[in-house]
Amino acid sequence: MKKHFIIVTVILLIAVGCKDFQKDDKNASQIEKSAQELSNENTQSIVNEAIKAHGGTLYDSAHYQFVFRDKLYSFENKNGFTYKVSSKDSLGNQIEDFLQDGKLARTVNNELVELSKKDIAKYSEALNSVIYFATLPHKLNDKAVQKEAIGETIIKGEDYDVVKVTFGKVGGGKDYDDVFMYWINKKSHYINYLAYSYSVNEGGVRFRSAYNPRTIDGIRFQDYINWEAPVGTPLKELPAMFEKGQLKELSRIETKDIQNLNASEVVE
Repeated sequence: MKKHFIIVTVILLIAVGCKDFQKDDKNASQIEKSAQELSNENTQSIVNEAIKAHGGTLYDSAHYQFVFRDKLYSFENKNGFTYKVSSKDSLGNQIEDFLQDGKLARTVNNELVELSKKDIAKYSEALNSVIYFATLPHKLNDKAVQKEAIGETIIKGEDYDVVKVTFGKVGGGKDYDDVFMYWINKKSHYINYLAYSYSVNEGGVRFRSAYNPRTIDGIRFQDYINWEAPVGTPLKELPAMFEKGQLKELSRIETKDIQNLNASEVVE
């Protein structure tokens, strides 16, 4: 009888111990999840403040055009989006690409032309990329965007939040595996610096510093100096290299003759 009592007691102690372990494990999971949720909320707050500072809800109905590298671009956000680019080829033909809610069409001298799947992807990506950078940070809340606040840093004496961005395969474009990093000023909430690494064409690393900011009817536009760093350079190291003059200037990303088509006022 005594032996049976001891066995039963041991079994009960083990059972209670297992329940306590499961309870502790559950609590640990809840704490971990809460920490992740707080991190996500912090990231979202940083990005939301940046979007607000650059134009906020004005992006939702924005209709602008601008010139970039001798081509005329426009974007209209109304019940979806419509992007356009117009240019002339060496023979004087007028070429226009229209990207409406992800579907591309091309006309040559106002005549619709048929494109291969490869060309559709190529021209869509090119047009989307120009509008994406011209309207930063408007698209940073898209479904394909995966963002994470990874810390803080100081650049030229000012405090910045650092946000890392990657893209999901669905909706992230053909270069969805590119990695971006944005430095968002903690006081103004402007994106003054950004960087990205890519793997196509043997890969590369770029750092961009903003200059010539203009706020046109409530929306901020910026030009950028495009800097090159050695392939494989960690993005987080680029600001320090930039301050030390260790990056090579490649090009300038300039938007000119910006016009709010809702107001029809040209700003140089």
